[in-house]
Amino acid sequence: MSDSDDGNSGVPLVERLPSSASPEPQPSAKRKREDDAKPESKRAAKRKKNTKKPKDVEDDALDVELGVNNAIGHMDSRLLADHIAQRSKRFQPDMSMVEAEDIHIPERAILDTTSWDKPRSTENLTGFMEQFAGARRNKKGQKLLHAPAEKGSPHTLIIAGAGLRAADLSRAVRKFQTKDSAVAKLFAKHIKLKEAIETVKTSRMGIGVGTPQRIIDLLEDGALSTTHLERIVVDASHIDQKKRGILDMKETQLPLVQLLSRDDFKERYGSGEGKLELLFY
Repeated sequence: MSDSDDGNSGVPLVERLPSSASPEPQPSAKRKREDDAKPESKRAAKRKKNTKKPKDVEDDALDVELGVNNAIGHMDSRLLADHIAQRSKRFQPDMSMVEAEDIHIPERAILDTTSWDKPRSTENLTGFMEQFAGARRNKKGQKLLHAPAEKGSPHTLIIAGAGLRAADLSRAVRKFQTKDSAVAKLFAKHIKLKEAIETVKTSRMGIGVGTPQRIIDLLEDGALSTTHLERIVVDASHIDQKKRGILDMKETQLPLVQLLSRDDFKERYGSGEGKLELLFY
């Protein structure tokens, strides 16, 4: 394009600097090479790495203000099963087909909750549970605030990615707590395993809220019973400040899948009187 293409003949494309203005000193080529060659500090590299969200998480699906990944709510049972399997493969790339099958969460285990049309935020969790879990309890003549008579045997487990998040969820579902039915805190934040074991063994609870590894530890010890367990609610939509959810981090996804793929759970997935359901919130 020439200087006169816009009809303003004689107007320069680049304005000349006043003759009195001194140009800023430019770094020497040697200095520039040295600066470019400086390695990034480990702390800066780690900080840069940690702020990256998973490559397959679209920004349009993330509500950072609410801390919610809206994509989870649009996934039916099949899509969620595929999503979990893909994550497992990503975090364990050398896994064999046999190993993949061992930790596979079947589609039949997952209750389709795509009809829920509200944000999957902390304050809406109780309404979500009443809609998708309350009906089954009502058929038994019970409600979510009723606990099985057996101590340490909840009807519902809520799984969060971290202790602080589990504490938030414990407070959110406190409406289901009565003097005869506790909302038990099953996470490691400020609660030692030995203390948790003793509490679980002596508590009558309707709902337990915890992290995957702590719940695994309590199950392995025998303190936590699954005899009356009807559902596991996974806090899957919640994202942290780095835009990551429980399914997006290796340190939380792997223990979660290990928990959900337990043989005693897989035997109960599907239909039947004692069936166990997975709800991804």
